[in-house]
Amino acid sequence: MALPSLIDQAERLVRLGVHDVAGIPADRLRELAAHGPADGLLVTSAPASALAPLLRRAGGHEEKDGFVVEDMTDVDLFAPTDDVPAAPYVALGLDRGDAYLDRTPAESVPELLAAGRSPVTLAEGLHWVLQEPGVLERNACFMTPGSRLRRADGSYDARTPALWISNGTGRDGRERRDAVKLGWCWWGNRHTWLGIASCGERRPV
Repeated sequence: MALPSLIDQAERLVRLGVHDVAGIPADRLRELAAHGPADGLLVTSAPASALAPLLRRAGGHEEKDGFVVEDMTDVDLFAPTDDVPAAPYVALGLDRGDAYLDRTPAESVPELLAAGRSPVTLAEGLHWVLQEPGVLERNACFMTPGSRLRRADGSYDARTPALWISNGTGRDGRERRDAVKLGWCWWGNRHTWLGIASCGERRPV
């Protein structure tokens, strides 16, 4: 699954109004994209709560807004666990993490770091699905363990953000079946249909 060019990515973000939410002029975003690497993902500072409703399924699926699960009202407080460049920046070498299906984030993240890779942040995951909806498939979606919520005592909340496709059950509601869902899974739980997404590097633009 190839990403659009950075220039095309910037145009999509402008068309959707993401640049306004991120507080960057449209022309400035276009200018930065024109000088970035050809095969990267353009990531802005737009909050997760603003990006999630813009997500759509790939292919001929009925157009439905993406959504954040009801019990994640604090989604915008989930922040990168590592230093990332000031946004906008580019993430390179994205991998959905299919090799880590049925593995917990607790098991997988140390392996990724040891291999010189970095767990994808929630912002990166959202921008990825926004630009390449086909990266989410039934039974092949992903967690974004590069973003976590730090408690007042310095420890991390056990919730791990993830992006997948709603079945329209429970509190999601039947009207949201097949919509892109921003939810969470436990740091110590494994799921056969959620990989551990990662990237190779990040570069400022």
